[in-house]
Amino acid sequence: MMNALLMEGQALSARRRGILDYVMEQGAVPVGELLQRFSLSRASINRDLLALSAQGMIRRIGANITALPSVSEPGSVMYRARQAVAQKQAIATLAASMISPGETVALDDSTTARFMAASLSGVAPLTVVTNSLGLGMRLGPCETVGLIGLGGHYSPTFDAFVGMVCEQSVVSMRIDRAFVSAAAIHGLTVYHQDEEIIRAKRALMAMADCRVLLADSRKFGISAMSRMGMLSEFDMVITDEGLDPDCARMLQDAGVMLKIAPVSYPAPQAGITVG
Repeated sequence: MMNALLMEGQALSARRRGILDYVMEQGAVPVGELLQRFSLSRASINRDLLALSAQGMIRRIGANITALPSVSEPGSVMYRARQAVAQKQAIATLAASMISPGETVALDDSTTARFMAASLSGVAPLTVVTNSLGLGMRLGPCETVGLIGLGGHYSPTFDAFVGMVCEQSVVSMRIDRAFVSAAAIHGLTVYHQDEEIIRAKRALMAMADCRVLLADSRKFGISAMSRMGMLSEFDMVITDEGLDPDCARMLQDAGVMLKIAPVSYPAPQAGITVG
């Protein structure tokens, strides 16, 4: 019963993501157009729009639905969730395959870590520690996962809890593996644009026996605002097959344990129809 509820919730979440993506792409969309495109009843579309509005994703202006500007900002979780999806899924699948039953794993606020949720229900029993609200909501109904949510003050941009309470909550824990991501990797240095998010990630890393960096190939060779650490602090780096071969050789020559995830790209679809 609980697994059925989880699948239903995931389907509903995917539908609302599809609606939001379409609104973001079009700029302003009449409700009638959403009804036709997604093959929904007016009651269903109204519930979805109300939920998206309550989350601060959209607003209604006259007869049109528009996305709020903050949703389309490059730093926001909704923007990041739409980038390099196939690569993140491949990385997440490989990362999840490393986990053994009975372990306690930490997952950060990254959208790559969120993709691991689909694979974790098959690892039983499992304890997951996270500061990500979205990931916690996905794993909460799963009977085989013990979920520990970290407190703190909520960051809507990252859909995560950060701050002193979050960082101190981890101190008493023992974590087998921590999976974290970053915004950029330049040379052997890891960067992120937000200092509070960096502190939360480093708090998870400090309590973990094994630290794994999840980074799709777009993030290599670029920099961001703040230094998060060095690649030498991670036991493994998982990326996708799009990584430049010269960059891969440089990392391996420097002693970085590099794992490359093969990517399966979905076939293009003419349109989206969700019942």
